[in-house]
Amino acid sequence: MGISEDLKQTKFNSPTSKAVVNIIFTGNWMMQQTHELLKPYGLTPQQYNVLRILRGQQNNPITVLGITERMMDKMSNASRLVDKLLEKKLVLRRECPQDRRAVDVMILPAGLSLLEEIDHVQLAWEKNFAGISIDKMDQLNEILDEIRNVFTNN
Repeated sequence: MGISEDLKQTKFNSPTSKAVVNIIFTGNWMMQQTHELLKPYGLTPQQYNVLRILRGQQNNPITVLGITERMMDKMSNASRLVDKLLEKKLVLRRECPQDRRAVDVMILPAGLSLLEEIDHVQLAWEKNFAGISIDKMDQLNEILDEIRNVFTNN
Protein backbone atom coordinates (compact mmCIF):
# COMPACT_ATOMS: atom_id res chain seq x y z
CA MET A 1 0.00 0.00 0.00
CA GLY A 2 1.26 3.49 -0.77
CA ILE A 3 0.89 6.71 1.20
CA SER A 4 -2.05 7.80 -0.99
CA GLU A 5 -3.98 4.66 -0.06
CA ASP A 6 -2.96 4.78 3.61
CA LEU A 7 -4.17 8.36 3.98
CA LYS A 8 -6.95 8.14 1.39
CA GLN A 9 -5.48 11.22 -0.24
CA THR A 10 -5.00 11.29 -3.99
CA LYS A 11 -3.52 14.76 -4.44
CA PHE A 12 -0.47 16.36 -2.89
CA ASN A 13 0.87 19.83 -3.60
CA SER A 14 4.07 18.39 -5.04
CA PRO A 15 6.25 15.28 -4.96
CA THR A 16 8.20 16.97 -2.16
CA SER A 17 5.01 17.51 -0.13
CA LYS A 18 4.09 13.87 -0.67
CA ALA A 19 7.58 12.76 0.43
CA VAL A 20 7.42 14.90 3.59
CA VAL A 21 4.02 13.43 4.51
CA ASN A 22 5.32 9.93 3.72
CA ILE A 23 8.41 10.39 5.93
CA ILE A 24 6.32 11.67 8.85
CA PHE A 25 3.70 8.93 8.43
CA THR A 26 6.36 6.21 8.16
CA GLY A 27 8.31 7.59 11.13
CA ASN A 28 5.17 7.49 13.27
CA TRP A 29 4.39 3.98 12.02
CA MET A 30 7.93 2.82 12.86
CA MET A 31 7.66 4.36 16.33
CA GLN A 32 4.39 2.48 16.93
CA GLN A 33 6.09 -0.76 15.84
CA THR A 34 8.91 -0.03 18.29
CA HIS A 35 6.42 0.61 21.12
CA GLU A 36 4.82 -2.77 20.43
CA LEU A 37 8.19 -4.54 20.27
CA LEU A 38 9.29 -3.07 23.62
CA LYS A 39 5.97 -3.35 25.48
CA PRO A 40 6.63 -6.89 26.80
CA TYR A 41 9.89 -5.63 28.33
CA GLY A 42 8.33 -2.66 30.11
CA LEU A 43 10.46 -0.16 28.24
CA THR A 44 9.66 2.92 26.20
CA PRO A 45 11.62 3.62 23.01
CA GLN A 46 13.39 6.47 24.82
CA GLN A 47 14.44 4.20 27.72
CA TYR A 48 15.62 1.62 25.20
CA ASN A 49 17.66 4.34 23.47
CA VAL A 50 19.33 5.27 26.77
CA LEU A 51 20.20 1.63 27.46
CA ARG A 52 21.70 1.26 23.99
CA ILE A 53 23.76 4.44 24.48
CA LEU A 54 25.04 3.08 27.80
CA ARG A 55 25.90 -0.29 26.26
CA GLY A 56 27.85 1.56 23.57
CA GLN A 57 29.98 3.13 26.29
CA GLN A 58 31.50 -0.33 26.96
CA ASN A 59 31.56 -0.03 30.75
CA ASN A 60 32.70 3.60 30.67
CA PRO A 61 30.47 6.00 32.59
CA ILE A 62 28.74 8.83 30.78
CA THR A 63 27.06 11.94 32.11
CA VAL A 64 23.36 12.63 31.66
CA LEU A 65 24.37 15.48 29.33
CA GLY A 66 26.38 13.02 27.25
CA ILE A 67 23.33 10.77 27.02
CA THR A 68 21.16 13.70 25.94
CA GLU A 69 23.61 14.60 23.16
CA ARG A 70 23.43 11.06 21.76
CA MET A 71 19.66 10.50 22.03
CA MET A 72 17.53 10.08 18.92
CA ASP A 73 14.64 12.00 20.52
CA LYS A 74 16.26 15.29 21.51
CA MET A 75 13.08 16.35 23.36
CA SER A 76 13.43 13.53 25.91
CA ASN A 77 14.24 14.29 29.52
CA ALA A 78 17.33 12.11 30.00
CA SER A 79 17.41 12.64 33.78
CA ARG A 80 13.86 11.34 34.13
CA LEU A 81 14.63 8.40 31.83
CA VAL A 82 17.71 7.50 33.89
CA ASP A 83 15.55 7.67 37.05
CA LYS A 84 13.08 5.20 35.52
CA LEU A 85 15.89 2.84 34.52
CA LEU A 86 17.38 3.18 38.00
CA GLU A 87 14.01 2.12 39.51
CA LYS A 88 14.10 -0.94 37.23
CA LYS A 89 17.64 -1.71 38.46
CA LEU A 90 19.04 -1.57 34.93
CA VAL A 91 21.51 1.31 35.45
CA LEU A 92 23.76 2.74 38.13
CA ARG A 93 24.03 6.46 38.81
CA ARG A 94 26.80 8.07 40.84
CA GLU A 95 28.35 11.47 41.40
CA CYS A 96 31.03 12.27 38.83
CA PRO A 97 34.44 12.40 40.58
CA GLN A 98 35.73 15.16 38.25
CA ASP A 99 32.62 17.39 38.52
CA ARG A 100 30.40 17.02 41.58
CA ARG A 101 27.58 18.81 39.76
CA ALA A 102 27.51 16.10 37.09
CA VAL A 103 26.16 12.56 37.43
CA ASP A 104 27.77 9.51 35.82
CA VAL A 105 25.56 6.71 34.55
CA MET A 106 26.53 3.12 33.76
CA ILE A 107 24.54 0.14 32.55
CA LEU A 108 24.26 -2.79 34.97
CA PRO A 109 24.47 -6.48 33.99
CA ALA A 110 20.66 -6.68 34.19
CA GLY A 111 20.43 -3.90 31.60
CA LEU A 112 22.90 -5.65 29.32
CA SER A 113 21.00 -8.91 29.67
CA LEU A 114 17.71 -7.21 28.83
CA LEU A 115 19.24 -5.58 25.74
CA GLU A 116 20.61 -8.93 24.61
CA GLU A 117 17.12 -10.42 24.88
CA ILE A 118 15.60 -7.51 22.93
CA ASP A 119 18.36 -7.77 20.29
CA HIS A 120 17.04 -11.20 19.28
CA VAL A 121 13.49 -9.88 18.88
CA GLN A 122 14.74 -6.79 17.04
CA LEU A 123 16.76 -8.88 14.59
CA ALA A 124 13.76 -11.13 13.93
CA TRP A 125 11.60 -8.04 13.32
CA GLU A 126 14.19 -6.58 10.93
CA LYS A 127 13.86 -9.71 8.78
CA ASN A 128 10.60 -8.13 7.56
CA PHE A 129 12.84 -5.89 5.45
CA ALA A 130 14.58 -8.82 3.73
CA GLY A 131 12.68 -8.12 0.50
CA ILE A 132 14.34 -4.72 0.17
CA SER A 133 17.83 -4.87 -1.33
CA ILE A 134 20.90 -3.64 0.52
CA ASP A 135 21.43 -1.15 -2.33
CA LYS A 136 17.98 0.33 -1.76
CA MET A 137 18.56 0.48 2.00
CA ASP A 138 21.87 2.26 1.40
CA GLN A 139 20.10 4.67 -0.95
CA LEU A 140 17.36 5.31 1.62
CA ASN A 141 19.97 6.05 4.28
CA GLU A 142 21.78 8.45 1.96
CA ILE A 143 18.54 10.28 1.11
CA LEU A 144 17.49 10.58 4.75
CA ASP A 145 20.96 11.86 5.71
CA GLU A 146 20.80 14.34 2.83
CA ILE A 147 17.40 15.63 3.98
CA ARG A 148 18.72 16.29 7.50
CA ASN A 149 21.91 17.86 6.14
CA VAL A 150 19.93 20.32 4.02
CA PHE A 151 18.37 21.74 7.19
CA THR A 152 21.54 21.49 9.28
CA ASN A 153 23.61 23.43 6.75
CA ASN A 154 21.09 26.27 6.30
